Amino acid sequence: MYSFLARLGGLAAPVLRGMTLGVRGACFDADGRVFLVRHSYTPGWYLPGGGVERGESAAEALARELREEGGIILGASPSLFGIYVNPKRRRDHVVVFVSYDFDRPAPPAYPNREIAEAGFFDPGALPEATTPATRRRLGEILDRVPASAHW
Repeated sequence: MYSFLARLGGLAAPVLRGMTLGVRGACFDADGRVFLVRHSYTPGWYLPGGGVERGESAAEALARELREEGGIILGASPSLFGIYVNPKRRRDHVVVFVSYDFDRPAPPAYPNREIAEAGFFDPGALPEATTPATRRRLGEILDRVPASAHW
């Protein structure tokens, strides 16, 4: 039921709202592995993140989303990496941050209402279902592939 309502909300959002702003975090552990999540309501593996709420900064939204989805507590401020527009939903914008300084003292139990699975992965051996946009961002961050303005 939650999955159906989430999809329905995603379809209605462009009609009911103006521009949307989301955040994603590329969090790399000491071994160079990146933290990814697989949501319960949409296929694929993603960088963790979500929407910026009214009155919340992008950095505050990132800290909240990382805590909720991965039990990740940021140490030093993450670096702003890029701002993207989603060509499929032209009013959606995504801000990507990179962090190498975080703790994960109390990871949430999976699966839960929002996250089916989560884990750290070697960027050279990502899960097969990692989304194309996630792969592009990691290529930009790690391999210095020229950044695109589009998600």
